[in-house]
Amino acid sequence: MAEQKTNPKVEEYVNKAKRWQAEYKQLRAYALDCDLSEDIKWKHPCFMYEDSNIVLAHGFKEYCALLFMKGVLMKDPNGILVQQTANVQAARQIRFKNLEEIIEMEDIIKAYIKEAVEVEKSGAQVASKKKKNFQFQKN
Repeated sequence: MAEQKTNPKVEEYVNKAKRWQAEYKQLRAYALDCDLSEDIKWKHPCFMYEDSNIVLAHGFKEYCALLFMKGVLMKDPNGILVQQTANVQAARQIRFKNLEEIIEMEDIIKAYIKEAVEVEKSGAQVASKKKKNFQFQKN
């Protein structure tokens, strides 16, 4: 493992989190164990390989998640990657309801992070779908 690249902004974010604090701490530890650096992007902890965004940690009312930026290109042998909404093209989430799930899935989570890094290293790109032509009403 290389020297961990921590960022005080992420430390502050995690320590101020009212919900999912323990979960964020654990997910952050896994990302750092996989030699990723960290920053705050889109108002959430983002973990990067070199300058490429690999995975984002974010929380919602019912779950917290790791959002893999190119998740659609990952193999997902455990069938746990979720498309957040129908409009999300590239990113996929792994959702967690509690710290125990995260701890039980440590090896799987780290394997997915490592695969996401390999996808990034490969240079693979997600082909964007064409946007539908919108019809506008005339006044």
